[in-house]
Amino acid sequence: MVISKKMKTTRIVGIDPGSRYTGIGIIDRSGNQLKRVFSTRIVAVKAKTLPDKLEIIYTGLRQILQTYQPDSASIEKIFHSVNPHSSLILGHARGVAMLALTQQEIQIHEYAPTAVKSAVVGAGRASKDQVAAMVQVLLNMDRSYQMTEDESDALAIAICHANTFQFSAVNQPSR
Repeated sequence: MVISKKMKTTRIVGIDPGSRYTGIGIIDRSGNQLKRVFSTRIVAVKAKTLPDKLEIIYTGLRQILQTYQPDSASIEKIFHSVNPHSSLILGHARGVAMLALTQQEIQIHEYAPTAVKSAVVGAGRASKDQVAAMVQVLLNMDRSYQMTEDESDALAIAICHANTFQFSAVNQPSR
């Protein structure tokens, strides 16, 4: 007689930071199975000042973290932009997201955009459409669900973490 142990589930939040739109994707990993729990984008584009945008991102992310209680976090690293001002603004959005995660005592893992694309599609220079299509396949999502680009990127970051980081049984809380 085989006695099966209950499969441990780890909840992972992926964050695609941006000062206008910040993508949030939450998945559960149970063994080799991945499941979308929640995804959205925090919209700060209409805020007039950078501090107002950062407050919107921080407040929105805090609410999501408190609601879904992820065990682990993954966030995209800053890519080197031609425009230093854009990189600086993106750095502020990343910093606010990292602060919200740290305050919830969630360990943060960072991944380069090419590593995320490679983990999800198999090619570091994959297009946004290829990433979105593979996210839907890997999470067994209904094809009729219309994700924003920010959502699919955030879910891809979470998938990258789920497939890259070695979770030990000790580190996997039950859900």
